[in-house]
Amino acid sequence: MTSPAIYPASPAAQTRWILERRGLKNKVDPRRAYASLWEEEHDRDGAGVSCATLFLTNSECPYRCLMCDLWKNTLDAPTRSGDIPHQIRTALSELPSAKQVKLYNSGNFFDPRAVPPEDYPAIAQLVSGFERVILECHPSLIGESALRFRDMLNGRLEIAVGLETVDPVALAQLNKRLTVEQFWRAAERLAKNDIDLRVFILVRAPFQNEDEGLHWACRSLDVAMEAGARVAAVIPTRGGNGALDTLAEQGQFSPPSIRSLEAAHEYGLGLGKGIVYADLWDIERFCSCECSPKRTERMARMNRMQRVCESVYCDKCLQ
Repeated sequence: MTSPAIYPASPAAQTRWILERRGLKNKVDPRRAYASLWEEEHDRDGAGVSCATLFLTNSECPYRCLMCDLWKNTLDAPTRSGDIPHQIRTALSELPSAKQVKLYNSGNFFDPRAVPPEDYPAIAQLVSGFERVILECHPSLIGESALRFRDMLNGRLEIAVGLETVDPVALAQLNKRLTVEQFWRAAERLAKNDIDLRVFILVRAPFQNEDEGLHWACRSLDVAMEAGARVAAVIPTRGGNGALDTLAEQGQFSPPSIRSLEAAHEYGLGLGKGIVYADLWDIERFCSCECSPKRTERMARMNRMQRVCESVYCDKCLQ
């Protein structure tokens, strides 16, 4: 029986509601990363840093977040021991050399169903030549496993977490099982143990209008930088996962304008504290005016230079 269209209040009911609106997963090979790429990030001075980014194939994240579509490339069963090292070895052999590596896994690196702990030594050996190793994990799963893995590495460990938003109303409805206080505790734990922090922030989360979306993205950047984030990435909330499409039909979700993403990016850089990136993947879907390509190029320049660049003015947008 399909649950009613109205979004429920309790976490258990939210999980059922979200799952009932999903489509099919993509067919993935448990022995291969489902994607990989070579990219260049930039430090606070604008110097380029090469990065091998691997999107690992593994067991699905146990958190069924309202806005997430990463489940589309995950396994239904626990990841088999040996598969993640094989994925990393194969993917790295197909990419140019780089200074840092991202091992993104559509969820939580320190979830033993996703990455078997017995594979940590082999993984650490495979990434031993990188200066920085970047993982992603829910704050509640960052514990002793993270410290054990850190001690196996030659390079510096950085953990990316999805803060998403510090809007207490929207955050409570994302089904992420996270509070701002829990985020702070995780950030303090990382700092205490000499592990760097990267933060993902949504621009216009579900249940926010355009002005609220920008406001809370800026407040979330404040919190991220106060918590000591080395890097913050502002991400326009995208539909297409089933759940957000239903909310869009009800008028409870709309993607942000490219102007809001640009403004959040500019605000974060203006804080002058950490590295701030605007996520420009699939940015074309947010382009709605003839000025959009110029705004996209401006954000790309700001990603590279890590400083605020000359503004784009548009008569149609009146800004």
